[in-house]
Amino acid sequence: MRAAAVTTESQALPPAFLAVDFETATHAPESACAIGLAYVENGRVVHAESHLIRPASQEFRFTWVHGITWADVADAPDFAALWPDLRPWFDRVDFVAAHNARFDRWVLDVCCMAYGFATPRLPWVCTVELARSLWRLKPAKLPDVCRHLAIPLDHHQAGSDARACAEIVIAAEQDGWTF
Repeated sequence: MRAAAVTTESQALPPAFLAVDFETATHAPESACAIGLAYVENGRVVHAESHLIRPASQEFRFTWVHGITWADVADAPDFAALWPDLRPWFDRVDFVAAHNARFDRWVLDVCCMAYGFATPRLPWVCTVELARSLWRLKPAKLPDVCRHLAIPLDHHQAGSDARACAEIVIAAEQDGWTF
């Protein structure tokens, strides 16, 4: 029988974090049409969800990338209606992770500003940079990193991308990376 593990300062649990992925309809950050979230606690994904978002414009230029059309989001909530459900996840974490974090942070910042919401003031971790520095991966696109780490991925599906990003951070923590 194995003895229960005791956590000491030297064995502190990893910080809680939220992995985020946005899909956009156009090049405009306020055209967010989907979001995926994966909440990680104690080194494992404990909650994941994804939502379609109705952008202000019906213009869709990236359907060929993610498969989302105006018809898919026409009855979905806009960002303003969805944010009250999303915001509490940001309040529970030490940092936010995203693959190419500059993009997802930009989308979140612009969407929050567009609707008058305060943007969460959290540090962001970019898993592209993490994969390049920790595992020396190039290219470090999400499918490449997932293939290297044997992480399942349905690329450009916000929920799958967010979960994969979370798994990348977890793998990095297992390889000695700390926030």
